[in-house]
Amino acid sequence: MRQLFSFPNPVNELAARTVAGGVLLLCVATVITGSPLLLGLLAYGFVARVLTGPTLSPLGQLATRVIAPRLGPARPVPGPPKRFAQGVGMAFTVTAAVAWFGFGAHTFALVLVALMTVPAFLESALGYCIGCKMFAGLMKVGIIPVSVCEACADLSQRYPERYPDTANA
Repeated sequence: MRQLFSFPNPVNELAARTVAGGVLLLCVATVITGSPLLLGLLAYGFVARVLTGPTLSPLGQLATRVIAPRLGPARPVPGPPKRFAQGVGMAFTVTAAVAWFGFGAHTFALVLVALMTVPAFLESALGYCIGCKMFAGLMKVGIIPVSVCEACADLSQRYPERYPDTANA
């Protein structure tokens, strides 16, 4: 059970960007169609990825098993910031689903989903993860302890080619 409820560390950046591309497409389709089914799928996907990584997420499975391996060699990046980013997406999409299904606030829900297109686009197209930047900022001010992501705090672990004297020290 513990293995089911885990998140990979490191994460293949190609898979993360692929998932973001899928999220972007789902967000756009949800806003255009106003489909509560697509909204439910978006919220489910984020909850599944936060709790189990790609294991219970159809989009995560497609990205890690089918698409990312065809894009080239894996590019490992720390997992905790990616999980945090998925948590931010979960907060937005679950709030949108509660607004839609619980309160009939369809416009508010669609605005939240529309807002999700910006970080999804930035991650998928440019590799810029807003949630990861938020994670780094929270680490910097001490809200997230360094022990959560040692690789995030130690650049020599992420970029050994840039810090040859400190890598593996």
